[in-house]
Amino acid sequence: MAVTWDVIRTERLALVDWLETLSPEQWSTPSLCEGWTVQEVAAHLAWAPVLSPGRLVTGLLRAGMRPNRYAHDSAVRWARRGIPTVLAQLRTNAAQDVGPVGMPRDAVLVDAVVHALDMRRPLGQTRPLPAAAFLPTAEFLVRIRWPGSALLGGGVRKQIRGLRLVAEDQDWSSGEGPEVRGSGEALLLLLSGRTVGAGELHGEGARRLSPVP
Repeated sequence: MAVTWDVIRTERLALVDWLETLSPEQWSTPSLCEGWTVQEVAAHLAWAPVLSPGRLVTGLLRAGMRPNRYAHDSAVRWARRGIPTVLAQLRTNAAQDVGPVGMPRDAVLVDAVVHALDMRRPLGQTRPLPAAAFLPTAEFLVRIRWPGSALLGGGVRKQIRGLRLVAEDQDWSSGEGPEVRGSGEALLLLLSGRTVGAGELHGEGARRLSPVP
């Protein structure tokens, strides 16, 4: 399924609308990204897409060419600009259909979808994903290889090899072998290297995942 800017814009605006409802305490909540608060994840989504190549290279050099360290340190700095500024930049990104230099549209969508889960999950809030957003995100995560997978905290290809993933609320499955069944959201968490809640995945294949909370 081809990813269009309309799909990306819908996901971005849904996220901004939700973020605008949060209390200061919720903005300070730790996200699923270890060491990142909700505000820092939002700040990353706000300014990573508009970062110039020159500033990116300079930042990476200062971080010892460690992309994850640079992403975290820059998010912390950007978050200090304040919640209203973060929200305004997120809306600008959505309106202008911008993405990081050289990043394909499916990767831009994955960034929006997965980071939304990083923020929503710790706050106990979910949003049903439309198929137009879920399907290309799932397919991208199934296919991603190193070094791209390093930015997700590590790939899961070895973990899911020989298993069939089945989304129970989406028309999607992938792979062959014993089944791992769960909601589309739970499978996206698995594929992006996030922690999946106890009991969210089931089937014979789920018992082969290591570790399974």
